Amino acid sequence: MTLWTQLSTTDYRHGFIDAGGLRTRYVRAGAGDPIIMLHGTSGHLEAFVRNLTVLSDEFDCHAVDMVGHGYTEGPDADYRIPRYVEHVLAYLDAQGIAKAHFIGESLGGWVAGRLAADHPDRVGSLILVAPGGTVANPPVMERIRTSTRAAVESDDIALTRQRLELLMYDAANVSDELVDVRHAIYHRPEFVARIDRLLCLQTMENRVEDLLSPEQMARIAAPTRIVWGAENPFGDVPEAQRMHASIPGSELEIYGECGHWPQHEHADRFNKEAREFLGRSGALA
Repeated sequence: MTLWTQLSTTDYRHGFIDAGGLRTRYVRAGAGDPIIMLHGTSGHLEAFVRNLTVLSDEFDCHAVDMVGHGYTEGPDADYRIPRYVEHVLAYLDAQGIAKAHFIGESLGGWVAGRLAADHPDRVGSLILVAPGGTVANPPVMERIRTSTRAAVESDDIALTRQRLELLMYDAANVSDELVDVRHAIYHRPEFVARIDRLLCLQTMENRVEDLLSPEQMARIAAPTRIVWGAENPFGDVPEAQRMHASIPGSELEIYGECGHWPQHEHADRFNKEAREFLGRSGALA
């Protein structure tokens, strides 16, 4: 089944909203307590297409393009973690959402974790999917920087496919449609012009300053579940275990035969376990 065909039986809205002065793209589906879904570095809301249909049966799901990603506008300034958090808060306010559950993948998990530490009143629970932001690993940062830049600066669509396949344990999870969607985003003039802004967290000085500290993670009071791929190319299992130890009362689940996109590669399992976790976390006050 192709990417957007998976939503063919789901009542959803694809739209744009002003969030803190930035035209922000989102997909919204379902009703109930809100879930905000945040993608990874150079990603876009299509990362959650396999999750929206199931989770929207019980929840008001919002998959959002973050600052300067997808089709959301970006400022002519570095995209640092406080800026991402500020934009997500502005999105909540624009949609009239006082408090939400969050599913954050990679960079999105980093942003959601920081938001939960600094704004606990806005967060009901966290599902952190292969979250970044706890270490600065030069080889991983270089891999992200060079693979992304190569795909953005060349018209060769094979480089976009390679960038996506880097995320997966099984390259079969990279559909032609997913490649087309990302290739179109990577070659938007605004995206190309601001690629240095987007990749700023792959430089040591910026990354170290913005990392989630043990003290910040210790402040996360919301129920938290960490999902990690055993074959994650951007971080080994001990990284997930340290994060688990730092967030009080958190859960950790390691998915075998899985890379950096557990929510996509193992969507059936992820959706089932996410619903169970959200049920245990309770309704938002």
